Amino acid sequence: MDKSILKNVVLKQNNKMKQQRIIERDKFTAVERHLQSPHAVVVTGIRRCGKSTFLKQLLDHYHPDEYYHLNFEDERLLDFSVEDFSQLYEIFIELYGKKNIFFLDELQNVPKWEVFVRRMQDSGFKFFITGSNASLLSQEFGTRLTGRNIVVNLYPFSFGEFLRFQEYKIDANALLISEKRAELRSLYVDYLVKGGMPEYLQYDDPAIIKNIYENIIYRDIVARYNISEVKALRELSLYLISNVAKPYSYNNLRNILGLGSVTTVKNYIQYLENSYLYFSINCFSYSLKQQSVAKKKIYCIDTCMINMIAFQFSPNNGQFLENAVFLELKRRGHEIFYYKTKNNLEIDFLIRQGTEITQLIQVSDNLHDAKTRACEIKALLTAMQELQCNSSAIMD
Repeated sequence: MDKSILKNVVLKQNNKMKQQRIIERDKFTAVERHLQSPHAVVVTGIRRCGKSTFLKQLLDHYHPDEYYHLNFEDERLLDFSVEDFSQLYEIFIELYGKKNIFFLDELQNVPKWEVFVRRMQDSGFKFFITGSNASLLSQEFGTRLTGRNIVVNLYPFSFGEFLRFQEYKIDANALLISEKRAELRSLYVDYLVKGGMPEYLQYDDPAIIKNIYENIIYRDIVARYNISEVKALRELSLYLISNVAKPYSYNNLRNILGLGSVTTVKNYIQYLENSYLYFSINCFSYSLKQQSVAKKKIYCIDTCMINMIAFQFSPNNGQFLENAVFLELKRRGHEIFYYKTKNNLEIDFLIRQGTEITQLIQVSDNLHDAKTRACEIKALLTAMQELQCNSSAIMD
Protein backbone atom coordinates (compact mmCIF):
# COMPACT_ATOMS: atom_id res chain seq x y z
CA MET A 1 0.00 0.00 0.00
CA ASP A 2 1.21 3.49 -0.83
CA LYS A 3 2.91 4.97 2.25
CA SER A 4 1.66 8.51 1.66
CA ILE A 5 -1.95 7.33 1.49
CA LEU A 6 -1.54 5.25 4.67
CA LYS A 7 0.09 8.16 6.49
CA ASN A 8 -2.73 10.45 5.44
CA VAL A 9 -5.34 7.99 6.75
CA VAL A 10 -3.55 7.71 10.11
CA LEU A 11 -3.36 11.48 10.48
CA LYS A 12 -6.97 12.14 9.52
CA GLN A 13 -8.35 9.36 11.69
CA ASN A 14 -6.43 10.47 14.76
CA ASN A 15 -7.39 14.11 14.23
CA LYS A 16 -11.05 13.06 14.11
CA MET A 17 -10.85 11.05 17.32
CA LYS A 18 -12.37 13.10 20.09
CA GLN A 19 -13.55 12.48 23.60
CA GLN A 20 -17.15 11.39 23.47
CA ARG A 21 -19.69 11.64 26.22
CA ILE A 22 -18.74 8.98 28.77
CA ILE A 23 -21.46 6.50 29.68
CA GLU A 24 -20.01 3.97 32.07
CA ARG A 25 -20.54 0.55 30.54
CA ASP A 26 -21.28 -2.53 32.60
CA LYS A 27 -18.23 -4.22 31.05
CA PHE A 28 -15.71 -1.65 32.34
CA THR A 29 -14.61 -3.77 35.28
CA ALA A 30 -14.42 -6.89 33.09
CA VAL A 31 -11.74 -5.20 30.96
CA GLU A 32 -9.98 -3.14 33.65
CA ARG A 33 -8.57 -6.26 35.27
CA HIS A 34 -6.84 -7.20 32.00
CA LEU A 35 -5.21 -3.84 31.27
CA GLN A 36 -1.83 -4.88 32.68
CA SER A 37 -1.78 -8.45 31.36
CA PRO A 38 0.19 -9.35 28.20
CA HIS A 39 -2.95 -10.76 26.55
CA ALA A 40 -4.65 -9.05 23.62
CA VAL A 41 -7.98 -7.60 24.78
CA VAL A 42 -10.59 -8.20 22.09
CA VAL A 43 -13.96 -6.45 22.25
CA THR A 44 -16.51 -8.00 19.90
CA GLY A 45 -20.07 -7.10 19.02
CA ILE A 46 -22.40 -5.73 16.38
CA ARG A 47 -21.15 -2.69 14.47
CA ARG A 48 -21.95 0.69 16.10
CA CYS A 49 -22.68 -0.73 19.56
CA GLY A 50 -19.94 1.43 21.10
CA LYS A 51 -16.88 -0.85 21.01
CA SER A 52 -14.42 1.85 19.91
CA THR A 53 -15.76 4.46 22.33
CA PHE A 54 -15.67 1.90 25.12
CA LEU A 55 -11.99 1.07 24.56
CA LYS A 56 -11.02 4.70 23.95
CA GLN A 57 -12.56 5.71 27.28
CA LEU A 58 -10.58 3.00 29.06
CA LEU A 59 -7.30 3.77 27.32
CA ASP A 60 -7.66 7.54 27.76
CA HIS A 61 -8.22 6.97 31.47
CA TYR A 62 -5.42 4.47 32.13
CA HIS A 63 -2.96 5.01 29.24
CA PRO A 64 -3.50 8.53 27.82
CA ASP A 65 -1.20 9.32 24.88
CA GLU A 66 0.40 5.88 25.20
CA TYR A 67 -1.29 4.09 22.31
CA TYR A 68 -1.53 3.98 18.51
CA HIS A 69 -4.95 3.82 16.89
CA LEU A 70 -6.25 2.83 13.44
CA ASN A 71 -9.73 1.86 12.23
CA PHE A 72 -9.64 -0.69 9.41
CA GLU A 73 -13.27 -0.06 8.51
CA ASP A 74 -12.00 2.93 6.51
CA GLU A 75 -12.60 2.35 2.77
CA ARG A 76 -9.18 3.88 2.03
CA LEU A 77 -7.64 0.80 3.64
CA LEU A 78 -9.28 -1.75 1.35
CA ASP A 79 -5.86 -2.65 -0.13
CA PHE A 80 -4.15 -2.95 3.26
CA SER A 81 -2.48 -6.34 3.68
CA VAL A 82 -0.48 -8.05 6.41
CA GLU A 83 2.73 -6.91 4.70
CA ASP A 84 1.73 -3.28 5.32
CA PHE A 85 1.83 -3.57 9.11
CA SER A 86 5.57 -2.93 9.27
CA GLN A 87 5.09 0.23 7.24
CA LEU A 88 2.18 1.24 9.49
CA TYR A 89 4.37 0.82 12.57
CA GLU A 90 7.06 3.03 11.00
CA ILE A 91 4.44 5.71 10.32
CA PHE A 92 3.20 5.54 13.90
CA ILE A 93 6.74 6.03 15.24
CA GLU A 94 7.41 8.84 12.78
CA LEU A 95 4.23 10.70 13.77
CA TYR A 96 3.82 9.91 17.46
CA GLY A 97 7.08 8.46 18.75
CA LYS A 98 7.59 5.06 20.35
CA LYS A 99 4.63 3.52 22.18
CA ASN A 100 3.89 -0.06 23.10
CA ILE A 101 0.06 -0.21 22.90
CA PHE A 102 -1.93 -0.78 19.71
CA PHE A 103 -5.67 -0.02 19.53
CA LEU A 104 -6.95 -1.47 16.25
CA ASP A 105 -10.60 -1.30 15.15
CA GLU A 106 -12.31 -3.93 12.97
CA LEU A 107 -9.08 -5.82 12.51
CA GLN A 108 -10.82 -8.84 10.95
CA ASN A 109 -10.88 -6.85 7.69
CA VAL A 110 -7.15 -7.56 7.21
CA PRO A 111 -6.31 -11.15 6.19
CA LYS A 112 -3.66 -12.82 8.38
CA TRP A 113 -3.62 -9.92 10.84
CA GLU A 114 -2.88 -12.39 13.62
CA VAL A 115 0.65 -12.93 12.26
CA PHE A 116 1.52 -9.30 13.01
CA VAL A 117 -0.18 -9.34 16.42
CA ARG A 118 1.63 -12.50 17.49
CA ARG A 119 5.01 -11.14 16.37
CA MET A 120 4.52 -7.87 18.20
CA GLN A 121 3.17 -9.59 21.31
CA ASP A 122 6.37 -11.63 21.43
CA SER A 123 8.24 -8.29 21.50
CA GLY A 124 6.22 -7.03 24.47
CA PHE A 125 3.50 -4.98 22.78
CA LYS A 126 -0.06 -4.80 24.14
CA PHE A 127 -3.10 -4.98 21.83
CA PHE A 128 -6.67 -3.76 22.16
CA ILE A 129 -8.78 -4.97 19.24
CA THR A 130 -12.40 -4.54 18.18
CA GLY A 131 -14.25 -6.77 15.74
CA SER A 132 -17.75 -7.32 14.41
CA ASN A 133 -17.45 -10.81 12.97
CA ALA A 134 -17.42 -13.67 15.46
CA SER A 135 -16.36 -16.40 13.04
CA LEU A 136 -13.38 -14.62 11.47
CA LEU A 137 -12.03 -13.51 14.83
CA SER A 138 -12.40 -16.95 16.42
CA GLN A 139 -10.64 -18.64 13.50
CA GLU A 140 -7.55 -16.47 13.87
CA PHE A 141 -7.51 -16.69 17.65
CA GLY A 142 -7.84 -20.44 17.40
CA THR A 143 -4.64 -20.71 15.37
CA ARG A 144 -1.76 -18.40 16.28
CA LEU A 145 -3.20 -16.62 19.31
CA THR A 146 -4.62 -19.46 21.39
CA GLY A 147 -4.34 -18.59 25.08
CA ARG A 148 -2.99 -15.10 24.30
CA ASN A 149 -6.24 -13.16 24.20
CA ILE A 150 -9.14 -12.11 26.38
CA VAL A 151 -12.49 -11.77 24.56
CA VAL A 152 -15.18 -9.42 25.87
CA ASN A 153 -18.59 -9.35 24.19
CA LEU A 154 -20.16 -5.90 24.09
CA TYR A 155 -23.88 -5.45 23.45
CA PRO A 156 -26.04 -2.38 22.89
CA PHE A 157 -26.90 -0.52 26.11
CA SER A 158 -28.49 -2.53 28.90
CA PHE A 159 -31.39 -0.91 30.75
CA GLY A 160 -28.96 0.27 33.42
CA GLU A 161 -26.73 1.86 30.79
CA PHE A 162 -29.82 3.35 29.12
CA LEU A 163 -30.74 5.01 32.42
CA ARG A 164 -27.21 6.39 32.77
CA PHE A 165 -27.46 7.75 29.23
CA GLN A 166 -30.75 9.43 30.22
CA GLU A 167 -29.00 10.75 33.35
CA TYR A 168 -31.63 9.08 35.50
CA LYS A 169 -30.29 8.13 38.92
CA ILE A 170 -31.74 5.31 40.99
CA ASP A 171 -31.37 5.36 44.74
CA ALA A 172 -31.42 2.24 46.91
CA ASN A 173 -35.09 2.67 47.85
CA ALA A 174 -36.43 3.53 44.39
CA LEU A 175 -38.42 0.31 44.00
CA LEU A 176 -40.10 0.86 47.37
CA ILE A 177 -41.67 4.14 46.25
CA SER A 178 -44.70 3.83 43.97
CA GLU A 179 -43.89 6.99 42.00
CA LYS A 180 -40.35 5.78 41.32
CA ARG A 181 -41.62 2.36 40.27
CA ALA A 182 -44.01 4.02 37.82
CA GLU A 183 -41.18 6.19 36.43
CA LEU A 184 -38.94 3.18 35.95
CA ARG A 185 -41.71 1.18 34.27
CA SER A 186 -42.31 4.09 31.88
CA LEU A 187 -38.59 4.34 31.14
CA TYR A 188 -38.40 0.59 30.53
CA VAL A 189 -41.24 0.78 27.99
CA ASP A 190 -39.28 3.59 26.33
CA TYR A 191 -36.17 1.39 26.37
CA LEU A 192 -38.03 -1.48 24.69
CA VAL A 193 -39.04 0.82 21.83
CA LYS A 194 -35.76 2.75 21.47
CA GLY A 195 -33.36 -0.10 22.18
CA GLY A 196 -29.75 0.42 23.17
CA MET A 197 -27.76 1.50 20.10
CA PRO A 198 -25.78 4.53 21.38
CA GLU A 199 -25.75 6.56 18.17
CA TYR A 200 -29.50 6.21 17.64
CA LEU A 201 -30.23 7.22 21.24
CA GLN A 202 -28.03 10.28 20.79
CA TYR A 203 -29.58 11.54 17.53
CA ASP A 204 -33.03 9.86 17.46
CA ASP A 205 -32.76 9.33 13.71
CA PRO A 206 -34.37 6.12 12.31
CA ALA A 207 -31.96 6.26 9.35
CA ILE A 208 -29.14 5.30 11.74
CA ILE A 209 -30.74 1.95 12.63
CA LYS A 210 -31.66 1.23 9.02
CA ASN A 211 -28.13 2.08 7.89
CA ILE A 212 -26.59 -0.28 10.46
CA TYR A 213 -28.91 -3.07 9.30
CA GLU A 214 -28.11 -2.48 5.63
CA ASN A 215 -24.37 -2.35 6.29
CA ILE A 216 -24.55 -5.69 8.08
CA ILE A 217 -26.41 -7.28 5.18
CA TYR A 218 -24.25 -5.85 2.39
CA ARG A 219 -20.82 -5.19 3.91
CA ASP A 220 -20.58 -7.85 6.61
CA ILE A 221 -22.32 -10.66 4.74
CA VAL A 222 -22.89 -10.16 0.98
CA ALA A 223 -19.42 -8.72 0.32
CA ARG A 224 -17.53 -10.86 2.83
CA TYR A 225 -19.07 -14.20 1.86
CA ASN A 226 -19.59 -13.44 -1.86
CA ILE A 227 -23.34 -13.99 -1.65
CA SER A 228 -25.01 -14.02 -5.07
CA GLU A 229 -28.60 -14.64 -3.87
CA VAL A 230 -28.92 -11.25 -2.16
CA LYS A 231 -32.73 -11.19 -2.43
CA ALA A 232 -32.98 -14.57 -0.67
CA LEU A 233 -30.68 -13.39 2.14
CA ARG A 234 -32.70 -10.21 2.62
CA GLU A 235 -35.98 -12.13 2.70
CA LEU A 236 -34.58 -14.59 5.23
CA SER A 237 -33.36 -11.80 7.49
CA LEU A 238 -36.70 -9.99 7.23
CA TYR A 239 -38.53 -13.19 8.14
CA LEU A 240 -36.30 -13.77 11.16
CA ILE A 241 -36.59 -10.23 12.52
CA SER A 242 -40.38 -10.36 12.00
CA ASN A 243 -40.62 -13.62 13.94
CA VAL A 244 -38.35 -12.94 16.92
CA ALA A 245 -38.97 -15.26 19.91
CA LYS A 246 -40.73 -17.80 17.70
CA PRO A 247 -39.50 -21.31 16.85
CA TYR A 248 -38.13 -22.05 13.40
CA SER A 249 -36.70 -25.01 11.52
CA TYR A 250 -34.32 -25.00 8.58
CA ASN A 251 -36.75 -27.03 6.45
CA ASN A 252 -39.63 -24.66 7.11
CA LEU A 253 -37.52 -21.63 6.24
CA ARG A 254 -36.36 -23.29 3.02
CA ASN A 255 -39.97 -24.01 2.03
CA ILE A 256 -41.40 -20.63 3.07
CA LEU A 257 -38.71 -18.60 1.33
CA GLY A 258 -38.04 -20.93 -1.60
CA LEU A 259 -34.35 -21.21 -0.81
CA GLY A 260 -32.36 -23.85 -2.64
CA SER A 261 -31.36 -26.14 0.20
CA VAL A 262 -31.25 -26.58 3.94
CA THR A 263 -27.49 -26.04 3.76
CA THR A 264 -28.05 -22.60 2.23
CA VAL A 265 -30.46 -21.68 5.04
CA LYS A 266 -28.00 -22.88 7.69
CA ASN A 267 -25.13 -20.94 6.11
CA TYR A 268 -27.11 -17.72 5.79
CA ILE A 269 -28.28 -17.88 9.40
CA GLN A 270 -24.71 -18.56 10.50
CA TYR A 271 -23.50 -15.50 8.61
CA LEU A 272 -26.22 -13.37 10.22
CA GLU A 273 -25.25 -14.68 13.66
CA ASN A 274 -21.54 -14.12 13.00
CA SER A 275 -22.35 -10.44 12.48
CA TYR A 276 -24.13 -10.40 15.89
CA LEU A 277 -27.46 -9.44 14.29
CA TYR A 278 -29.28 -12.56 15.54
CA PHE A 279 -28.89 -15.32 18.12
CA SER A 280 -30.43 -18.79 17.98
CA ILE A 281 -31.12 -20.99 20.99
CA ASN A 282 -31.88 -24.72 21.12
CA CYS A 283 -34.76 -26.51 22.75
CA PHE A 284 -33.23 -28.20 25.80
CA SER A 285 -33.08 -31.97 25.91
CA TYR A 286 -30.81 -34.42 27.67
CA SER A 287 -30.39 -36.01 24.22
CA LEU A 288 -28.04 -34.05 21.94
CA LYS A 289 -29.68 -35.71 18.93
CA GLN A 290 -33.12 -34.45 19.97
CA GLN A 291 -31.66 -30.99 20.55
CA SER A 292 -30.21 -30.91 17.05
CA VAL A 293 -33.47 -31.87 15.29
CA ALA A 294 -35.84 -29.74 17.41
CA LYS A 295 -36.88 -26.27 16.30
CA LYS A 296 -34.70 -23.36 17.38
CA LYS A 297 -35.80 -19.89 18.51
CA ILE A 298 -34.39 -16.65 17.14
CA TYR A 299 -33.63 -13.34 18.90
CA CYS A 300 -32.34 -10.00 17.62
CA ILE A 301 -29.48 -7.86 18.95
CA ASP A 302 -31.69 -4.82 19.57
CA THR A 303 -35.41 -4.21 20.11
CA CYS A 304 -35.32 -0.91 18.21
CA MET A 305 -34.08 -2.78 15.16
CA ILE A 306 -37.09 -5.09 15.42
CA ASN A 307 -39.34 -2.05 15.70
CA MET A 308 -37.74 -0.33 12.68
CA ILE A 309 -37.17 -3.27 10.31
CA ALA A 310 -39.69 -6.04 11.06
CA PHE A 311 -42.81 -6.55 8.99
CA GLN A 312 -45.57 -5.95 11.53
CA PHE A 313 -48.72 -3.85 11.80
CA SER A 314 -48.31 -2.82 15.43
CA PRO A 315 -45.61 -3.13 18.11
CA ASN A 316 -45.59 -6.48 19.89
CA ASN A 317 -44.75 -5.58 23.49
CA GLY A 318 -44.53 -9.21 24.59
CA GLN A 319 -42.07 -9.94 21.80
CA PHE A 320 -39.96 -6.90 22.67
CA LEU A 321 -39.95 -7.84 26.36
CA GLU A 322 -38.90 -11.44 25.71
CA ASN A 323 -36.12 -10.26 23.39
CA ALA A 324 -34.90 -7.75 26.01
CA VAL A 325 -34.83 -10.45 28.72
CA PHE A 326 -32.87 -12.73 26.38
CA LEU A 327 -30.29 -10.00 25.72
CA GLU A 328 -29.85 -9.36 29.44
CA LEU A 329 -29.26 -13.08 30.02
CA LYS A 330 -26.66 -13.02 27.22
CA ARG A 331 -24.94 -9.98 28.78
CA ARG A 332 -24.62 -11.96 31.99
CA GLY A 333 -22.92 -14.80 30.13
CA HIS A 334 -25.60 -17.46 30.67
CA GLU A 335 -26.00 -20.59 28.58
CA ILE A 336 -29.58 -20.27 27.35
CA PHE A 337 -32.15 -22.75 26.02
CA TYR A 338 -35.91 -22.89 25.79
CA TYR A 339 -37.88 -25.94 26.93
CA LYS A 340 -40.98 -27.91 26.00
CA THR A 341 -42.62 -30.02 28.70
CA LYS A 342 -43.94 -33.51 27.99
CA ASN A 343 -47.44 -32.08 27.54
CA ASN A 344 -46.07 -29.36 25.18
CA LEU A 345 -46.03 -26.39 27.56
CA GLU A 346 -43.29 -23.93 26.62
CA ILE A 347 -40.74 -22.37 28.97
CA ASP A 348 -39.23 -19.26 27.44
CA PHE A 349 -35.75 -19.65 28.95
CA LEU A 350 -33.84 -22.44 30.64
CA ILE A 351 -30.50 -21.45 32.17
CA ARG A 352 -27.80 -24.07 32.50
CA GLN A 353 -24.46 -23.80 34.26
CA GLY A 354 -22.22 -26.74 33.49
CA THR A 355 -24.43 -29.81 33.84
CA GLU A 356 -26.86 -28.13 36.24
CA ILE A 357 -30.12 -26.44 35.27
CA THR A 358 -30.08 -23.37 37.51
CA GLN A 359 -33.27 -21.48 36.60
CA LEU A 360 -36.41 -21.47 34.47
CA ILE A 361 -37.83 -18.14 33.28
CA GLN A 362 -41.18 -17.16 31.79
CA VAL A 363 -41.75 -13.75 30.19
CA SER A 364 -45.19 -12.15 30.02
CA ASP A 365 -46.55 -8.64 29.53
CA ASN A 366 -50.07 -9.68 30.57
CA LEU A 367 -49.78 -11.10 34.09
CA HIS A 368 -52.72 -9.03 35.29
CA ASP A 369 -54.91 -11.44 33.31
CA ALA A 370 -55.77 -14.32 35.66
CA LYS A 371 -55.91 -16.93 32.89
CA THR A 372 -52.52 -15.92 31.51
CA ARG A 373 -50.99 -15.89 34.97
CA ALA A 374 -52.34 -19.38 35.74
CA CYS A 375 -50.95 -20.75 32.43
CA GLU A 376 -47.49 -19.31 33.07
CA ILE A 377 -47.37 -20.72 36.59
CA LYS A 378 -48.62 -24.13 35.43
CA ALA A 379 -45.91 -24.35 32.78
CA LEU A 380 -43.20 -23.45 35.29
CA LEU A 381 -44.37 -25.90 37.92
CA THR A 382 -44.60 -28.71 35.35
CA ALA A 383 -41.12 -28.00 34.00
CA MET A 384 -39.62 -27.67 37.47
CA GLN A 385 -40.91 -31.12 38.35
CA GLU A 386 -39.72 -32.71 35.09
CA LEU A 387 -36.25 -31.18 35.30
CA GLN A 388 -35.81 -31.29 39.09
CA CYS A 389 -35.13 -27.55 39.09
CA ASN A 390 -36.02 -25.56 42.22
CA SER A 391 -35.61 -22.01 40.88
CA SER A 392 -37.95 -20.18 38.53
CA ALA A 393 -39.18 -16.67 37.78
CA ILE A 394 -41.77 -14.79 35.76
CA MET A 395 -40.61 -11.53 34.16
CA ASP A 396 -43.28 -8.96 33.39
